[in-house]
Amino acid sequence: MNRLDTSDLDFAQQFHALHDWDANLDPQIEARVREIVTTVRDRGDTALREYTERFDGVTTASAADLEIPRSAWDAALHGLEPTQRAALEEAAQRIRSYHEHQRSVGWTFTEADGTMLGQRILPLARVGIYVPGGKAAYPSSVLMNAIPAHVAGVKEIIMTVPTPQGQVNPWVLAAAAIAGVDRVFCIGGAQAVAALAYGTESVPAVDKIVGPGNIYVATAKRMVFGRVGIDMIAGPSEILVISDGSAPAEWLAWDLLSQAEHDEIAQSIFISWDDAHIESVVNAVDAALDVLDRAPIARKSWADRGAVIRVRDRAEACAIADRIAPEHLELAVQNPENWLADIHNAGAIFMGIHSCEALGDYVAGPNHVLPTGGSARFSSPLGVYDFVKRSSLIHSSPAGAARLGQIAERLALGEGLTAHARSAACRIPETGS
Repeated sequence: MNRLDTSDLDFAQQFHALHDWDANLDPQIEARVREIVTTVRDRGDTALREYTERFDGVTTASAADLEIPRSAWDAALHGLEPTQRAALEEAAQRIRSYHEHQRSVGWTFTEADGTMLGQRILPLARVGIYVPGGKAAYPSSVLMNAIPAHVAGVKEIIMTVPTPQGQVNPWVLAAAAIAGVDRVFCIGGAQAVAALAYGTESVPAVDKIVGPGNIYVATAKRMVFGRVGIDMIAGPSEILVISDGSAPAEWLAWDLLSQAEHDEIAQSIFISWDDAHIESVVNAVDAALDVLDRAPIARKSWADRGAVIRVRDRAEACAIADRIAPEHLELAVQNPENWLADIHNAGAIFMGIHSCEALGDYVAGPNHVLPTGGSARFSSPLGVYDFVKRSSLIHSSPAGAARLGQIAERLALGEGLTAHARSAACRIPETGS
């Protein structure tokens, strides 16, 4: 892992090398993705079947075989052990309850002259959710993506999930049944994003695509943005843990590895000013790697992109956290509420030593689809607000049109837009015709 110390003269250069790393900038990948997106756009289901066979090893007799029937979802749900099903349903209930607080309604107000202004909020008609299915299967992603859409009132939720070698994860299908998904297709990668964006003979085009994926999925989402909406460009998973030494080192080791085990390019960073505590955590990570199921993935992530940063004090810790703007920020400190005023950039903040990131991934309630790569500076977790659209309402009274028309006319003439000016002026009684 990388070791940094804010007191080192070359700390700024070391930090730049650690933090300013972009896995999404690869011209060769971009070229391959562009070819896939264009081919699916032009050849529809035929291209989807070819790519599914090439990348997932799944041969389909017809395009209809790309869709997983609802009976398979129900069978998957009923086939879960009672404790497994209860866990999924409890998580779904908590996620739904949290996101119901995000509902917003339209509003209006009326001015003195009778002009009404306002905003109307409506759900999107159809959205697509992408669920990863490569190195691991994520039923939690089904819940986190579909439930906010359902709460928002989206009329149709289309889900795509890759099924390598034809293996369908029953947890993922069970989660689809619980979360209110309408249709599921066994396609993945850039080809799934293209199908959702442009539509094929079998896959309906959607208004927005949400959900995390690998670099090919992220690149495809960036490419189709504008044709459809997207939630964000998801990069590698990230966690930043700040500790004052009050948390057991073993706990923090597992917290750091909870992101490292996602992917070799995931990033786990630990910050503290307590030298003995830092060494304890580093040793605890090494010990945990010896017994971790996904140790090869986590070990490479920790070795290549993991970091321990020694700071002088709490103020430096907060300043670095804001510069990193992490996806997940754990404040493993006493009185974490006192830190919030100094933290401005983070996707999700886990407060106190008992609030581990894993709770947020599965069951706490807030969404686990979070901004990565420093985009928490300007972006937010996925939520109900991502599945609605807003329209402005303007109902001008005759008096309002006369009063505002004079202002609009002057501004339009100033811009040299005569038709705009005449459009406003003709509604002013003394100049109208």
